[in-house]
Order: sequence, then structure tokens, then C-alpha cells
Amino acid sequence: MPEGPSIVIVKEEVQQFAGHKVIAVSGNSTIGIDRMEGKTVLSFTSWGKHFLICFEGFTLKVHFLMFGAYRINERKESVPRLSLVFSNGEINLYTCSIKFLEGDLDLYYDWSADVMNESWDPEKAKRKLQEIPQKMICDTLLEQDIFSGVGNIIKNEVLYRTHTHPESLTGKIPSELIDTIIEECSRYSFEFLEWKKHYELKKHWLAHTKKTCQRCNLPIVLKYTGLKKRRSFFCINCQKLYQ
Repeated sequence: MPEGPSIVIVKEEVQQFAGHKVIAVSGNSTIGIDRMEGKTVLSFTSWGKHFLICFEGFTLKVHFLMFGAYRINERKESVPRLSLVFSNGEINLYTCSIKFLEGDLDLYYDWSADVMNESWDPEKAKRKLQEIPQKMICDTLLEQDIFSGVGNIIKNEVLYRTHTHPESLTGKIPSELIDTIIEECSRYSFEFLEWKKHYELKKHWLAHTKKTCQRCNLPIVLKYTGLKKRRSFFCINCQKLYQ
């Protein structure tokens, strides 16, 4: 599933179509996509893992799910979920979920929860964590209403960087360390963005999919942790368990 930084890249790559009119719409979606034909795209934006195409009075929300893809000015052999054609090119979306949001986007999104948004509020994130002290940190970092855009890669890398065991109870982690974890979620997301743009993301992974801890030279553990049962890669020697 694409994480926040990957969606920011999509948003940046389609800016050439902002302010342009949609001259043709097609695709295998059944949600009434024809309403976009003849309409002008006011802007493209994102919230966490959601890619947003904004028109006057409504917005198209795109979620790429686990295996979604997009093409700009080219097409795959398969039928797109949605194709938007402009006078200067086209956007094609595949294997994704799309939905219309009516009215003001502020009614749907808390921009302060997006770790890559200029309105990101780390103090608000900390207050939300204090309300769920019995949840494992591996689960809380994936809560999109707290850390919008953070996915499993960012989770694993942040917890490794901060020497924190993924099964630690959020309420048992020292306050200063919680501050560091929150800060790293945003910092790592922007580093992820730059590495992804330069096609070198994987070479910077320290824990995710790795076999050996670079700090301890001991095996990295792979375990499906928390209620979400997502893959966690961690070292039991240098990542402390808080319970």
C-alpha cells in the first residue's frame, strides 16, 4: 500500500493538469464519473494515503489500496478504473478505490494529522496517544487519524531508529521518547520522499525486510504484531520493550 510520501509524488507529478478542463472521462468505475467531464480541476492535493482531485463543489478521493497504480500520458494494457483526458495529456488510475466527496474538504479531513502537511501538529498527536495507553505502538503509528500517511515501512524504520520494540504499550513509553517517535514519523516521511524520488529508498532501510541488525549483528525478527497483525521487523536486543 503506497504510504504518504508516494502520494505526495503523485500529487507533484500531475500538477501540469491543474487549472485544465477534463475533456474526456472513461473507466470501469460505477460511481458516475461522467460528472467530471467538462469540469476544470481546481487543484490536486493529498491527505496521508489519499490522493485528492478537487473540482468546484466536489472532490474525487483516490485510495490506491494494496496494488494500485497510475500512469501519466501513457496507459497499461488493462482497463483503468478511471481515465481523465486533458488538452495537454491524461491521467490513468488502476486497481484503486475512488469516491466523490461533496462540498468543503475541511469537513472530511483533519490536516493537522497529516505528518507531511504544513499544518501537522505533533502536540495533538501526543494528546491522542495519551488516550490509548494500552495499544501497542506498532498499532498506534498506523492510526491514520493520528499519523496520516504513516505506513508499515515508516513504522518499522521509526521504531528501529528510536530503539523501540513494536509491541511496547504506548502508555508505558517515556514521554520524551514518545516526543522523539512523533518527530521521527514526520522527519522520516520527508526523507522517504527524497529517497523515493531518487529511486534509492530500499537501500536506506535499516530494519524493514532486513535479516540482521546493523547495530548488534544479531538476527532481525519478523513478527505479525498488534491487533492489526502487520509485519514488524525488529531487534530484540536494542529495541526496548516497554510494558
